[in-house]
Amino acid sequence: MREIFESEMLKARVEVQDQTMQSIATELHDNVGQLLSLTTLTLNSVNLDETEKAAKKIENSLSLVNKSIKELRELAKLLHGEQLVSDGIGHAIEQELNWLNKSGVFEIKAQNDLLKFEQSSPDKDLIILRLIQEILNNIIKHAQATHIEIKSFMENDKLFIHISENGIGFDYNEARKNNAGMGLNSIHKRMEMINGKLILNSAVGQGTSISLEIPYP
Repeated sequence: MREIFESEMLKARVEVQDQTMQSIATELHDNVGQLLSLTTLTLNSVNLDETEKAAKKIENSLSLVNKSIKELRELAKLLHGEQLVSDGIGHAIEQELNWLNKSGVFEIKAQNDLLKFEQSSPDKDLIILRLIQEILNNIIKHAQATHIEIKSFMENDKLFIHISENGIGFDYNEARKNNAGMGLNSIHKRMEMINGKLILNSAVGQGTSISLEIPYP
């Protein structure tokens, strides 16, 4: 059982890091790349004979460069291995919310009460983070949703995470039976590993809600 758990932990760690690297690549291309491209365009348009306009454009370019540096520093923090969960599951969830917000695709409503939560369980936190990533990936790839609500909190030594969206919904029993590219069996397997309870409600045309209840730490 211990070997199975360690194998799953290694798999989850690789998946979390892979997901993070994909997010970083997207952020570099879509955000930092655009900021630097805009900086280049602005500097190329500077006419030194027009002193006042040139000064304004150079000032704007410096602002864009500083913003790019700030974004790169934030991304650099994620390249330090276990940094993903070292600050606690609340901060890991917040990072996922930041990625989601920056996409600009969804209206996000979030209540993350775990940010100030001081307890941690690194192995369990890694599994929880991967579960959240899997669920959010399913929403992005399959749900066709425009609105996502996420709530996380602690109560009676249990960690609760609720995620709901207004997408197209699906037949849960049929999807789990066929695994339908959604990783539902993997999600259930990992919930069992950490003695968690998962409740999923979905219907065609009515969106989906998922509740995770996990003993913690």
